[in-house]
Amino acid sequence: MDDTMYPEATVELYRQRQALAPAATAAFKAFGEAVFADGALPSKTKELIAIAVAHVTQCPYCIRGHTKSALRKGATQQEIMEAIWVAAEMRAGGAYAHSNLALDTMNQVAAKNGGQAA
Repeated sequence: MDDTMYPEATVELYRQRQALAPAATAAFKAFGEAVFADGALPSKTKELIAIAVAHVTQCPYCIRGHTKSALRKGATQQEIMEAIWVAAEMRAGGAYAHSNLALDTMNQVAAKNGGQAA
C-alpha cells in the first residue's frame, strides 16, 4: 500500500482505536463475526461478496483483508477474480442505468424549449 495515503493496518492502530472507543470496537467486531459466520450463505461466499463490495467502495484494507480471508476459506484465485469482475460490471452498470436521469433531464429541457436541447 502507498504509505503516504494509507498507513499499514497495524496492531498498534487497532489498539488505539479500541482504547478510544472500546464499546463501539467490540460491537463492530461482534457484528463482523456474526455477518461472516456460516449461515444461509457459506462464509467463503460471504468473503467473495465482501471482495466485490470492497472493490466498489475502493477500500484497500478491505480488499486485502477479505482476499486473505477468502483464500483461507478455500476460495480460488479464479473465484476471487470473477467476484471482482462482477463488481466491475455492477459499477459500470450503475453508470449505464443512471444515464436515464440525464436522458430524462435532456428530454424535459427539450420539451420546455419546444424540442430544442438548450
